[in-house]
Amino acid sequence: MEQRISLITLGVRDIARARRFYEQGLGWQAHPLSSNDVAFYQAGGFILGLYGEAALAEDAGLEAPAQPLAFRGAALAHNVPNPQLVDLLLAEAERAGGTLVKPAEEKVWGGYSGYFADPDGHLWEVAWNPHFTLEADGTIRLPDRA
Repeated sequence: MEQRISLITLGVRDIARARRFYEQGLGWQAHPLSSNDVAFYQAGGFILGLYGEAALAEDAGLEAPAQPLAFRGAALAHNVPNPQLVDLLLAEAERAGGTLVKPAEEKVWGGYSGYFADPDGHLWEVAWNPHFTLEADGTIRLPDRA
């Protein structure tokens, strides 16, 4: 079976605050199926969902954390077509209420990237990677060869 990610759901403490960050701050557009309890965003070839942290934990049969986690052991990434957009997106996220975690820098692998956290602490890398093909619709492709 082909490997694919179709939907990523972020557990958030306050849906309204999270929606303001992604929609008003970053300019994302919620899908009409969104409600006061859940928000959906088309993100290239997959969907990003925002759902209450306690409700998401309950749905998975887990206890919600008593306080937000500092680092969840994962990062989402937003790849862009040129290095200049990395700095612009990081600044946009910070103006929108996110936290600049690490300013952008040139990487030993030839790219350029930095990190921000959304208001719930979800870590996002903003990166330009000259080794990946980034399509106009946001789809990203690994090279045919190393």
